[in-house]
Amino acid sequence: MRGAALRLDAMSDQPPDSLIPYDEIVQEALRAVVGRVLGEVEATGRLPGEHHFYITFKTGATGVDIPRHLSERFPDEMTIVIQNRFWDLKVREAGFEVGLSFNQAPAKLFIPFSAITGFHDPAVNFALQFQAQGDEGEIEDYERAENDPSAAGDGAALSGSDTVEDGSNVVSVDFSRKK
Repeated sequence: MRGAALRLDAMSDQPPDSLIPYDEIVQEALRAVVGRVLGEVEATGRLPGEHHFYITFKTGATGVDIPRHLSERFPDEMTIVIQNRFWDLKVREAGFEVGLSFNQAPAKLFIPFSAITGFHDPAVNFALQFQAQGDEGEIEDYERAENDPSAAGDGAALSGSDTVEDGSNVVSVDFSRKK
């Protein structure tokens, strides 16, 4: 009888509620990928080859520390580019700190891994997408920021979402529960 009960559970349309927080475990593992990649850049002091990163994060998330003018301009979400002009990259257990230039003005940012919603390395068409911890809403698009002249390639900020053109090598994780 027990085998039949297990089989019926496996065949049902709605999975049983889990007492194991798989969604949190997977999101934490994905964020660890971002931390490891940034940690390797910190250790070597440079980006290898043609690699560069678009990192999207929730500007109002707990622990985010960015200049006020940036949080006012991007009240929900922004994307930074780590490529040519960045400095003082420091990776911590909870997040990372980096210096970038916005409209020719230097700024320091601290971004907790829990605030990150996207990571993209266009050099190899690799991307991770996930929700900020505690975020249940949809991500809104904003018009492109007016940062350094070569915004897409010089450690500048972008707003909205940059999409992966063909979707290859994208891991999209959305653990919002339907009740």
